[in-house]
Amino acid sequence: MTDAAGTQADPAAPTPPTSAAVARRAGVSRATVSYVLNGQAAGRVGARTQARVRAAAEELGYVPHAAARSLRAGRGSIVLLAAPADTVPAFGSLFTSFLAGFQSALHDLGYTGVLHGAPAASPLAAARAWAELRPAAVLTLHGPPLDAAAVTLLRRSGTAAVLTHGPSLTPGAHTLLLDQHEAGLQAGAHLLARGRRRIGVIRPAEPGLARFADPRLAGVRAAAAACPGTEVRPFELALTEESAAQLAAQWPDLGLDAVFAYNDEYAMLLMRALQDAGHAIGADDPGAIAVIGADDLLLGRLLRPRLTTVRTEIIPPGRIAELVDRLIREPDTEPARHRLGGFQVVARESG
Repeated sequence: MTDAAGTQADPAAPTPPTSAAVARRAGVSRATVSYVLNGQAAGRVGARTQARVRAAAEELGYVPHAAARSLRAGRGSIVLLAAPADTVPAFGSLFTSFLAGFQSALHDLGYTGVLHGAPAASPLAAARAWAELRPAAVLTLHGPPLDAAAVTLLRRSGTAAVLTHGPSLTPGAHTLLLDQHEAGLQAGAHLLARGRRRIGVIRPAEPGLARFADPRLAGVRAAAAACPGTEVRPFELALTEESAAQLAAQWPDLGLDAVFAYNDEYAMLLMRALQDAGHAIGADDPGAIAVIGADDLLLGRLLRPRLTTVRTEIIPPGRIAELVDRLIREPDTEPARHRLGGFQVVARESG
């Protein structure tokens, strides 16, 4: 078939097979098909009939409609993980490792974890976009904090549990707390214990990470406040060699003897640039620059000197998945803070 312009038109998309077609093929009712393909056949449908239904579904290429099944059940099986796509790469391997373990644990509990990366102009706009998917739960891993109106919209649309990540409690939502201030406090205390008194703090120039970087800077400043005469200076660094080289070239004029970077990637980038500029790196030499990162990446242990870091010790993803499952099954649970984990300095040669 051709269109008005004389070009070949695409054929119409095939109509997917229905449960009614499976029922006709197997010679059973649609209710029987539903019991078998939704895992509810035990005690209701005999083994031979179950086999006949599954064979018919396979022959026809039938797959149950998740949205329709959710409507019948009264709630969905989607756990929506909200994180703007433009900031996810900057989280690094710690985030991706957690995400993989969390999604696997959700699957074992019968849920589907969906990473939603669309940006939103406001918390309410974000909540509307999420509510369209009718998730059983929403977990905001990053992005603007939710407000009471956004949580109310989600709950009214059928979302059983709303969880946010951050230090503040949003009305109606549970909070997963990983106190970034503690990371900076520990890093600052470590450098002070090493005799460092002029500390640079690297904040990412990439957008969207201030929510994590600012509390870490505040933590270093809090540690420094206990040691009069200590200087703390923040700097922005893009995750590029050019940006690191520019900062390294300014270092002699800055008079700093230590640096705490947002994470190991920024730390390694700056450390290499400082070495290329002729600066010594190390904790034991008072004339060298002490460098400390965060996240404890394997690559940091392969550098020379080995990178000192602040390790994030998060509770197992399976426990967080179990919490989400409980909150879905018990939607009236009073909102509370749930601690995700803590931080620990791992001292090596660089700082």
